Amino acid sequence: MNGGITGAEGFSSHPVWQALSAYTIGPEGAELTFEQRLARENGWSAAEAARVLEEYKRFCFLATTAGHPVTPSEAVDQAWHLHLAYSRDYWQRFCPNVLGRELHHGPTAGGAAQRDKHFEQYALTLRSYEEAFGTPPEDIWPASYKRFYEDSRARRVNPRDYILLPRRRAYALMIVILCVVFGLLVDNWLR
Repeated sequence: MNGGITGAEGFSSHPVWQALSAYTIGPEGAELTFEQRLARENGWSAAEAARVLEEYKRFCFLATTAGHPVTPSEAVDQAWHLHLAYSRDYWQRFCPNVLGRELHHGPTAGGAAQRDKHFEQYALTLRSYEEAFGTPPEDIWPASYKRFYEDSRARRVNPRDYILLPRRRAYALMIVILCVVFGLLVDNWLR
């Protein structure tokens, strides 16, 4: 499936992987590095951004070696989108000098057929990932069903504009508020 590139020995000695490992996105000496910007724009810690960047490189490796269309995880897609914003670096340095080919990002046309197509491509991507690198980290590469059916309604929000609470805490807070309001109503009624 991926040209016989299996296990640690297979991918680590591959010229594309060696180029990816040595590659740093963006201009040298930038005050805000690509990795720092990735963390800032996604609300990730520096360690999380570093992990996602490594997984983005693995995705790019698969895109050039797997022999089939690949689909990124949501986190990896965020890294890819940001990399595309560094357009000169992406098109003039990364694609020709690191990957040895162009790597285009095509958005979905929408609809159930497209979702199902990308579901299948993503499942195949996960299989190719496992062949090349071993088991993918589930927090970055969730299962296909979760990626396309459970998480498909996720939205990006700015935490400056919203108060974000986990659903359980929000329900607990609503119950407390209702109890207080009910207690005040009963107290007023008993007077």
